[in-house]
Amino acid sequence: MAHEAMTSRERWLAVLSGRKPDRLPLDYWATAEADEKLRRHLGCASRTELEARLHLDRPLHLAPRYIGPPPAPDQDIYGCRYRDVAYSQGVYRECVSHPLADFDSVEAIEAGYRWPQADWFDVSGLPAQAAGQKHLPLAAGGSEPFLTYKNLRGDEQAFMDLLLNPEIVDYCLDKLFGLAYEQTCRIYEQLPGSVTYSYVAEDMGGEQSLMIAPDLIRRFLLPRMKRMVDLAHQAGVYVFHHNDGAIRAILPDLIAMGIDLLNPIQWRCRGMDRATLKQDFGRAVVFHGGMDNQVTLPFGSLADVRQEVADNIRLLGAGGGYILAPCHNIQAVSPPENIVAMYETAYALGRDTAG
Repeated sequence: MAHEAMTSRERWLAVLSGRKPDRLPLDYWATAEADEKLRRHLGCASRTELEARLHLDRPLHLAPRYIGPPPAPDQDIYGCRYRDVAYSQGVYRECVSHPLADFDSVEAIEAGYRWPQADWFDVSGLPAQAAGQKHLPLAAGGSEPFLTYKNLRGDEQAFMDLLLNPEIVDYCLDKLFGLAYEQTCRIYEQLPGSVTYSYVAEDMGGEQSLMIAPDLIRRFLLPRMKRMVDLAHQAGVYVFHHNDGAIRAILPDLIAMGIDLLNPIQWRCRGMDRATLKQDFGRAVVFHGGMDNQVTLPFGSLADVRQEVADNIRLLGAGGGYILAPCHNIQAVSPPENIVAMYETAYALGRDTAG
């Protein structure tokens, strides 16, 4: 392996602060099935070995230990029940029971539902989790409450609520954001000056346009997300914002809110042209992702994969401000050869462009 002048943490921080890293940082997201398939292909016995083999700069994700009331089998702490749903090459856990689906008022929810509390989580073990990991970016804290709200109410009802039951949306989101805020405060207290970024996310986009009207995003989500963003920045923590799909119409609002990294850059979706995104927003935000895992990684040739890496570095990485990664979890359908080609090409070109 060629000499690395920076650690993964230093590399991320260089990009986030607008400085030049020694090479392009490389992140990795994959399903368990895709990860196992890739390890077998490379003969790697551990994740650490895989990360070294592919020159990955994958962050270490830290989380408090749950010590609250034990949930029922197949349920989460919110009372949402899950089951395994098989697809051709693996299994996903899907929410199949929505504990707030039948409530029709805030008063009924208050009378009949118990919300999780911040005291149900033990943050005291976080410094031990982070010990000896100063070479890695550390991710901890943050929020994604509308995803939880959809599980609590069911997807269709959750979207209808935005128009029909705004008082229920406000009440529930205040509870969910409140828990995320308190948890994140406690995490920062345990890890002062150590957290690289917090994940402040909400999925708003489909393939062609936003799934939620911009005025509703501004009404229900952005003010509460802004509170999380401000909390992170006050602690010296960057904000990693994940938002799938065609989100161009709301991007100016998100950037004005203060996000620092934008993921996943699904550039095949309408309005997400890479060159235009870079031109319009490249001075304000770091791009993370960009490697298409709907077409290129699963079905493209090795040449297609290598070309997309080169295109992403040229378009999203011009002048810096880019961390290469798949634009969501790599799926098991993607040939390991394509994944290896992605990272080997990115490592080679990323060293050349940084040098």
